[in-house]
Amino acid sequence: MSDAQLTDLPATFDPALPYELHPQVEIRPEPFGALLYSFKTRRLSFLKDPVLVTVVRGLADHASASAACRAADIEEPARLEQFQRALATLASTETIRERST
Repeated sequence: MSDAQLTDLPATFDPALPYELHPQVEIRPEPFGALLYSFKTRRLSFLKDPVLVTVVRGLADHASASAACRAADIEEPARLEQFQRALATLASTETIRERST
């Protein structure tokens, strides 16, 4: 990702940092991907890409959000940017959060 693209991400999200699913968020598998419900914000989110569901579920198992994407075989720069933007949105809505190391 170029420096210009990185600056387009919300300031609260850094793909080099470790993240996890917020403990007050539940994931319900669906044929299209998953529903995420936050008991904290009462927000319902739809993940329409099963690979994104895999990334979100795997965040806590990896050293960074970028590493979780790579583990899901997301390598192509444009696709990686797309996934990082999705993760940034999830971070901004408190669906995922930065993990303490």
